[in-house]
Amino acid sequence: MTTPAELGYRMPAEWEPHQATWLSWPHKEESWPGKFERIQPVYARMVAALATSETVHINVGDEDLASRVRALLDEAGATGDIRLHTFRTNDAWCRDHGAIFVVRDEGRRMRLAATDWEYNAWGGKYPPSDLDNQIPGHMAEYLDVPRYKAGMILEGGSIDVNGQGLLLTSEQCLLNPNRNPELSRDQIESRLRSFLGVRKILWLGDGIMGDDTDGHIDDISRFVATDTILTVVEEDPQDENYPILQENLHRLHLMTGMDGRSLTIRTLPMPPPVVYEGQRLPASYANFYIANTIVLVPFYNHPHDQRAAEIIQSCFPTRRVIGIDCTDIIWGLGAWHCLTQQVPL
Repeated sequence: MTTPAELGYRMPAEWEPHQATWLSWPHKEESWPGKFERIQPVYARMVAALATSETVHINVGDEDLASRVRALLDEAGATGDIRLHTFRTNDAWCRDHGAIFVVRDEGRRMRLAATDWEYNAWGGKYPPSDLDNQIPGHMAEYLDVPRYKAGMILEGGSIDVNGQGLLLTSEQCLLNPNRNPELSRDQIESRLRSFLGVRKILWLGDGIMGDDTDGHIDDISRFVATDTILTVVEEDPQDENYPILQENLHRLHLMTGMDGRSLTIRTLPMPPPVVYEGQRLPASYANFYIANTIVLVPFYNHPHDQRAAEIIQSCFPTRRVIGIDCTDIIWGLGAWHCLTQQVPL
């Protein structure tokens, strides 16, 4: 089979132009036990913010849910191009079950294609995932773009790219035996190169405590420019995240770009521990989402929120940073980046 990379496709950086953001509306109460009714209005606020920036597609499953969604969006004051699709899902985490899009330059326009990776709900933790696994096909069909099946389990939140050949990921996730036990590290790297058009894989170690995805990169470190990575650090040496994030910071300082030069590493504080019913949740400011004209940042009702927003704003001076409280959303073990998937222009 001819691969996307052989055809000249590459995965663009998140800050490159989008035609849309794609979402899956939350409907699985077990993902937010005891808080489900509280998270839907917050989710609607996210949609309202995104719709000021670009078209928003939302998987809603059926017309009954679509009607409820429209009412919630009206209450949130959401306007703009918002399109509801009756594509059924198991859960709301579109970053991980949605298509990962690639583009190639065809002169005066970019050609879009969808890469379709297998999805098993983070190592089989939350079955079933059969409906989620069909979402990339629905997205590609609706957009009328080619679809390439990669034949490997991969979640969108486990990778980040700079659009110019670099891909950042973690060993805890991609090398976890609950994903692709039959594939070696070299084989996984080869599959990433072939389907996402990247050329160099940068490996961090472990993810933050409370992250049930086994170390997704979008809770740890993010590209904010082709040669710059923004990474979270824990400032309290007694916190269990401190040694994990210090090890990752050490690795980052040793990394180089495609030209062999060191990357610029900037740091972002962690929020204080967010604990609910005795469980530490994966609260991180790194789980921001870069849209065309805004950056959505998860807030946690703490003074660190403003510090984080100012740092992220300095990385994206032409975009408006919007902080929305995720104290309830994070009980589902994810935030804004986990819930969104960009569709490049």
